[in-house]
Amino acid sequence: MQRYPRDMAGYGRNTPDPQWPNGAKIAVQIVLNYEEGGENNILHGDAASEAFLSEITGAQPWPGQRHWNMETIYEYGSRAGFWRVHDLLRDIPITVYGVTTALARAPEQLQAMKDAGWEIASHGLKWIEHKDMSAEEERAQIREAIRLHTEVVGTPPRGWYTGRCSMNTIDLAAAEGDFAYIADSYADDLPYWVKAGGRNQLIVPYTMDCNDMRFAIQAGFTDGAQFEGYLKDSFDMLYAEGQAGAPKMLSIGLHCRLAGRPGRALALKRALAHMAAQEGVWFATREQIADHWAKVHPPQAVARPSQMDAQDFVAAFGGIFEHSSWIAEAAHAQELGPHSDSAAGVHNALARVFRSADAEKRLAVLRAHPDLAGKLASAGRLTADSTAEQAGAGLDLLTDEERATFTRLNSAYTEKHGFPFIIAVKDNTKASILEAFHRRIDNDRDTEFSEACRQVERIAQLRLIEKLGA
Repeated sequence: MQRYPRDMAGYGRNTPDPQWPNGAKIAVQIVLNYEEGGENNILHGDAASEAFLSEITGAQPWPGQRHWNMETIYEYGSRAGFWRVHDLLRDIPITVYGVTTALARAPEQLQAMKDAGWEIASHGLKWIEHKDMSAEEERAQIREAIRLHTEVVGTPPRGWYTGRCSMNTIDLAAAEGDFAYIADSYADDLPYWVKAGGRNQLIVPYTMDCNDMRFAIQAGFTDGAQFEGYLKDSFDMLYAEGQAGAPKMLSIGLHCRLAGRPGRALALKRALAHMAAQEGVWFATREQIADHWAKVHPPQAVARPSQMDAQDFVAAFGGIFEHSSWIAEAAHAQELGPHSDSAAGVHNALARVFRSADAEKRLAVLRAHPDLAGKLASAGRLTADSTAEQAGAGLDLLTDEERATFTRLNSAYTEKHGFPFIIAVKDNTKASILEAFHRRIDNDRDTEFSEACRQVERIAQLRLIEKLGA
């Protein structure tokens, strides 16, 4: 059994209504990353200097050395940038991603955050890479971050964002923190639930595009106007979706040493003024969003086809292709994953098996289908699905003349092509079925074999929609 762990489907077209408070059309969530004093530095016991997200293009770590320019750029964030951003945002509910060791070195800034009523989430113990850490080492870092955060801030964090994370981060954080949310994802415009660390864990996705980090990378923003324009465009698009009945969340990521620079801060101020001028905008902390989502959209226990064992999968889907359980058996052995946990996903898995089967096997599937309004229907020996489908088109209420017509056409069609006439009756009426019968009976066998196979797939699709929802 092959299973693909990544969720490439998400909500798809069926995005839930977040029901933001007071009917808001958009939730705007601003994050201020406080990392200054928690970055790589040999003073902090690290092997080299910092090289990430600064004004120094192409910076590289300096093993065993301090980097004066890098250090003072980070110091700008704590000394000046923080206060400029604080003045802009102190009346707005925002979330701080606080690196714990950085917060421990920033008592005045921390008090200002608390005075403003900002949420202070954990940004890990240190602002360093975790990708090469063992799970146990990272677990120890998470535990120490929670302990120190509680000591420094006064309360434990309810939110978590590592940022420079590993493949173990979500599971470890979920297991260790009992967090209201984890933000280490960029996968959606709305929160979503995952199974992680042995529990249902809410993910409130973050952003790397509406983020001032793009001032510190080569393919990013070069001036404040670009930043302002991108924030406005992102807001306007999501706001329009909200007006159309599909509200979303806009995440904005800021850093003291980046957005705190004067030219960028002014651009941020203009963008925020544009957002605040619209009606139905909910500025919220991530904690508020997480608590709201957990109340309105709690985790649901649903059967996931990709997680079924073979017996249960075949029991559920073995009859989707009429009397052909071998299709479900083979589909279960495919590389299924979260993308398979829908009507479209299961149909794709089943149809792939059917399409790749040889002509004899596909012919057997065609021959497994009953005649429309034929002897099996009269004897009450159709499958439940076929019975409901034929009844839905009125084929269970034929006049004697209509039944005779169907019998004659069934016999002529089967004698010519070697399999019964197949059509997705849910797409049709009694009249359109008869019209298709008359039209298709004169096709050559190859043409009709291909058409019958398409109809078999459509019947399967409709059955799965009935079973699993669109």
